[in-house]
Amino acid sequence: MSLAPFSRRSLIGAGLAGAGLLALPGCARVQAPARKGGGIRVATQSASTADTLDPAKGALSTDYVRHFMLYSGLTETGADMIARPSLAERVESADRVTWSFTLRRGVRFHDGAELTSADVVWSLLRHKDPALGSKMATIAAQFAEVRADGKYGVILRLTGANADLPAILSQSHFLIVRDGDKAPAGNGTGPFRLAQFQPGVRTVATRNPEYWVPGRPHLDRIELIAIADEVSRVNALLAGDIQLANAIDPSSTRRVEAVPGHAVLATPSALYTNLILRQDQLPTGNPDFVQAIKHLIDRKLVKRALFRDFATIGNDQPIPPFHPYFNPDVPQTVLDLDKARWHLKRAGLTGVRLPLYASPAATGSVDMASILQEYGARVGLNLAVNRMPADGYWSTHWMRHAATFGNTNPRPTADLVFSLFYKSDAAWNESGWKNPRFDKLLVEARGEPDEPRRKALYGEMQRLVHDQCGSVIPVFISLIDGYDRRLKGLRAVPLGGMMGYRFAEHVWWDEG
Repeated sequence: MSLAPFSRRSLIGAGLAGAGLLALPGCARVQAPARKGGGIRVATQSASTADTLDPAKGALSTDYVRHFMLYSGLTETGADMIARPSLAERVESADRVTWSFTLRRGVRFHDGAELTSADVVWSLLRHKDPALGSKMATIAAQFAEVRADGKYGVILRLTGANADLPAILSQSHFLIVRDGDKAPAGNGTGPFRLAQFQPGVRTVATRNPEYWVPGRPHLDRIELIAIADEVSRVNALLAGDIQLANAIDPSSTRRVEAVPGHAVLATPSALYTNLILRQDQLPTGNPDFVQAIKHLIDRKLVKRALFRDFATIGNDQPIPPFHPYFNPDVPQTVLDLDKARWHLKRAGLTGVRLPLYASPAATGSVDMASILQEYGARVGLNLAVNRMPADGYWSTHWMRHAATFGNTNPRPTADLVFSLFYKSDAAWNESGWKNPRFDKLLVEARGEPDEPRRKALYGEMQRLVHDQCGSVIPVFISLIDGYDRRLKGLRAVPLGGMMGYRFAEHVWWDEG
């Protein structure tokens, strides 16, 4: 797709569909009449004492849900994976380098202050401060300049063209906080106001009567908790202790649906649990060892037995087959014990012992590790499975051993997932893989206006990750939420469970 200059009246939307019209939030999102009032209790699968009210530091699904309840962003990405205006009523660019945002007027923070360009400038630039520890610092490095253009205008100039900027800014980490707020504590422009926050325990939020989107939210109160154990989470749902739960195991779907008044919502997605083989440690940094492990993965078994076919076969790179940039020419890696044995012998690592760190926190990882252990034994590889508790896994074990499991939520663009998890200097570069060619292609693809050429660039990047990176991705996991049928308004959004973590402002309670 070639990019012609856009006039001041043109709007750009850079989701998976590329450039196009950005509809206003009040448009194209018509719902059936919703009832007002009531409250629900919601459980996610992860929480920790590091739970945060600062959008820039969000790391777990519970953080994302909490932040979308309390704050709003310049843009938002919906079920169609296209970014649209949110706090910004207009988003414009002629060259995909310099972007102009026109803010809505009359939007107020929970403390009564009006949203202005100063708040947006502060919110975006703070990600560039190393002392903050923003999870989006690598992405924010693209911000060459952010400045106010009057009270309600913002100019953002990038270091290079990036067609995906509107979609990137829809991520929870880029939600807008008050100007000068160095430690955000929930004072946003979002649909709910903070009533109680206990890290690792619960968040309670109440309806914001001055929310800027007419008619929303519908609920009066939401309590957000975490129940790490999936069986306990399902039990709580069926007992009526909670009304919505994410990360339902495929094996539990029949049980949920068998109980009157309950249902599941399944959404194919780019979510994946991967085995991380650190490239800066041994033996996992040995290329032949990596290839041996990849050929020990029985992907069809993982899809069928672990996920009851609520999954799509993966190929050791993060772009799923249903993505428009997917490269079908990358050879599919399959279970091959002879190849695994050959690579181990070539590496001189036959008989080596390697601990695998798995946890219920990384969906399916414990069972994946057990399957891998069994096949490894057949080729002379001694894999010791260490099952770690969900609590504290991400801060204590993830990326801290030679072989651990990760769990990566869907992202709205290929650029974002590659930039966050595979770029050489990314904070979440799980395997420690460094490839100058990949980094060069990543930058080139961001600003490439010709769509076939852009797809080819992403295709080469997929091949590099598949061939060389220490990330083993057996399948892409469908998102499964369980809910009480009296909770209305839920719909599938491929960006994450619970409507891409944004359910709060959309759902309502209907006793019938």
